[in-house]
Amino acid sequence: MTTVGEFMTTRLVTMDGSDTLTAAAQEMRDSAIGDVVVTDNDNVVGIVTDRDITVRGVAESLNPDTTKLDQITSKDVVTVSQYDDAVAAADLMRTYGVRRLPVTEDGRLIGLVSIGDLAVEREPQSVLADVSADDPNN
Repeated sequence: MTTVGEFMTTRLVTMDGSDTLTAAAQEMRDSAIGDVVVTDNDNVVGIVTDRDITVRGVAESLNPDTTKLDQITSKDVVTVSQYDDAVAAADLMRTYGVRRLPVTEDGRLIGLVSIGDLAVEREPQSVLADVSADDPNN
């Protein structure tokens, strides 16, 4: 059994729900990532992706300089443990239609696992694994 902890990323960027969409977009750009984990007093309350900023923010004509992450964050966060089976994590992603799962221990964020991480681990010859393993193309 391969566990989530064997391939999760620990390079995490967290932001507060009161931070703006612009601040999140700049952080994603500067860190070459596609998401930030939204926290409140170290508790995971959501994930905001670059797509969320585009679809839930900009496309809805919200001002990215004044709109807060809380306004576009999905509140129903599904998490996993570092000891969970990778196949079970993939099943959760499929069931809930998410591409990223925060990894928590005693309620504290310790990592993140993405559909790309799973592809690299489980299907290393797949196109998704190929794309996911590549360096960002900024």
